[in-house]
Amino acid sequence: MVKAMDDLEVKSVGCVSHTLQLAVHEGLLSQRSVIDALATARKIVGHFKHSPLAYSRLEDIQKDLKMDVKRLQQDVQVRWNSSLYMLQSILEQKRALSVYAADYSLPATLTANQWTLMEKTAEVLAPFEELTRDVSNPTASAADVIPAITALKRVLSREKTTDQGVRTMKSTLLEAVETRFAEVEEEPLYSIATLVDPRYKDRFFTKSDNMRLATDNLILEVAKIERAASEEPEAAEPMRKTPRQEASSSLGSVLDEILEENQLEARSVSTSADVQVQTYLSEKTSPRKSNPLHYWKDNSSRFPSLAAVATRFLCAPCTSVDSERLFSAVSNVLDEKRNRLSPDRVEMLIFLKKKLHLIVKPESESE
Repeated sequence: MVKAMDDLEVKSVGCVSHTLQLAVHEGLLSQRSVIDALATARKIVGHFKHSPLAYSRLEDIQKDLKMDVKRLQQDVQVRWNSSLYMLQSILEQKRALSVYAADYSLPATLTANQWTLMEKTAEVLAPFEELTRDVSNPTASAADVIPAITALKRVLSREKTTDQGVRTMKSTLLEAVETRFAEVEEEPLYSIATLVDPRYKDRFFTKSDNMRLATDNLILEVAKIERAASEEPEAAEPMRKTPRQEASSSLGSVLDEILEENQLEARSVSTSADVQVQTYLSEKTSPRKSNPLHYWKDNSSRFPSLAAVATRFLCAPCTSVDSERLFSAVSNVLDEKRNRLSPDRVEMLIFLKKKLHLIVKPESESE
């Protein structure tokens, strides 16, 4: 994918979801006790996966305890969220597993400390899971990256009295996130997209220099649109990156908290592009659950050039997840045994598959 973008000479950024995967992987491997607890959990889940009799016995215990009958989830070590799902499934079935272990043998057992550690590990990883779901959404854009990373770093930096046993993992996760996303605010594709998203604007930049330069780059983009509209093209100054400087609540609540803290910094206004940008930034942000495209549809007459910039930058996805899902869907439609479908027919089938969940099914009728 990287080579394709390079060959096309198209500006691109990395997949946020994959970068987050690398950061979490480093954090999970930072503490030996967490590694041991995960290994023990895998043995327990594997025992029930490979023994229908053992699983049947566990089902009977779940029914006797009036619990929901659920299967334990096996993790895939290259996908950190599968490890989280495995921990959550085991924690949910703690009572049933304890009863099972009293009557039958297991390949491994979890100590009281390991149970506690697993609970804390699942709690630490929950914001990463929330962020991954948000950025993997088909409607997510490059504008969601800077706010999400800013909120995630704040969540990880907060110390709690219940952090005993996972402090090393939290600090390593924070360090990994800061390292892998060190230049996220300096990348114009992210910074401008964040500014033109009415839900975020300039409220989530952690460095004032990055915020000012992002605003300057946005003004340059608006000025380019205005010059093109007036048919007086001039050499535009390229977007610049900020020189690199050396130097639990849910993710959603932290995003709202940061919005409340940050106020617009006053600055001088001179050109028409300045007026549009500063007027837009001075207004209150939109609700976080609103659709930014609806805002620009309603306000395109007030900020015509700024709306044009927004339509360009808000269309960029922040992950390759949706593209990968598309390739997977195509592989189920077109294969070696079904290779004579026309391109138009394949595209139509994929479109129907993607939009099928939006179709309201009619009430069942008698035949």
